[in-house]
Amino acid sequence: MTLGAWNHGAYAGYDEELIREQLARNYAFFGEEGMTHIRAGTVVIVGCGGVGSWVAVMLVRSGVSKIRLVDFDYVTLSSLNRHATAGLSDVGTPKVASMERTLKDIARWAEVDCRIDIWRKEDGGRLLEGADWVVDAIDNITTKVDLLKYCHDHGIKVFSSMGASAKCDPTRIQISDISYTIYDPLARSVRRRLRLQGISSGIPVVYSTEVPGDVKLLPLPEEEFQKGPVKELGVFDDFRVRILPVLGPLPSIFGLHISTYILCEMAKKPILNPLPIKNRRKLYERLLRDLLHRESKLTGQIINKLPIDDDDVALIFEDLHRGRSVVPPHPVPSRPTLMRWDPAEPLTLENCVVFEFAEAEKHARELNVWGEAVQQVVDRRSKEIIGYREWTL
Repeated sequence: MTLGAWNHGAYAGYDEELIREQLARNYAFFGEEGMTHIRAGTVVIVGCGGVGSWVAVMLVRSGVSKIRLVDFDYVTLSSLNRHATAGLSDVGTPKVASMERTLKDIARWAEVDCRIDIWRKEDGGRLLEGADWVVDAIDNITTKVDLLKYCHDHGIKVFSSMGASAKCDPTRIQISDISYTIYDPLARSVRRRLRLQGISSGIPVVYSTEVPGDVKLLPLPEEEFQKGPVKELGVFDDFRVRILPVLGPLPSIFGLHISTYILCEMAKKPILNPLPIKNRRKLYERLLRDLLHRESKLTGQIINKLPIDDDDVALIFEDLHRGRSVVPPHPVPSRPTLMRWDPAEPLTLENCVVFEFAEAEKHARELNVWGEAVQQVVDRRSKEIIGYREWTL
């Protein structure tokens, strides 16, 4: 269903001087040439919930004059904690209709094309027609991957949002290529599915490295199971994305990251080499190599692959052990090392801890050397892993 369509007399009836005054701060930042590109650009946003709505608002506030909104869903009361434009009077109405009213109130000259529709790979090209950029803010993983592949195959620039649910730490949010994402369950699933289709990089994403904390998934009503296979509905098996706990500010921060990136790209002032979280990818790779060497030495066999990967190393080092040794007073190691806590048990996330190198050597020589205090730390970390698995397995 189409609520609106492009009105090609974009600025007709609107005073250019007033438009430029409204966009004065953006002109001061991007300059005349940059703003010319931004105002001439067309952005299609697929998924207009907590993330997509904030992208749309900030793009229009910043001068983007053609925007297409694609979403089949309607505003509910539970949408109001995170949606950029919806209010009580919008409950029960299409999300795109709520957004159109707000966007036109912000910038009367903006062309807002609203589509109450679902993007499908079979006929999705019609919804992306004319796009300079596509924003993927879809919460269904199959549709998300289909959209990303379609854009990749057709040379359409696309930016994808990963999971903002069950997160609360804004300092763990960053932009990177899909190939560099670290310990985001949705990003991992998307990355693997794209790789199976021959796409390993070239898609910028916003994601968080934060592992879900002490929050509970909302129960799934029986009638939801009757609607279809629940495993197809999101990255988390047996749970629909829409019933995950969401702290309202986090989707907005994701949306602001996306809009900023796209504006800079459109203005020909790209963000060069977005900063990876703590620049620790090489550290994780080294820790994994060292662990592989230790495992080979422990088992007396040549091991080519471990049951944990780079992402697991990041989880163990950053989230479980906070980048510190398991041994009190838990200093930041100058030469961090991972190894099994109990050499008699298999290597798992629960049975892998962080040591300073000298501590690791001592642990390899002597069992039960650290005492009850360290064992209690290891036990607490194991419980955290169990909680994490409730979200991802």
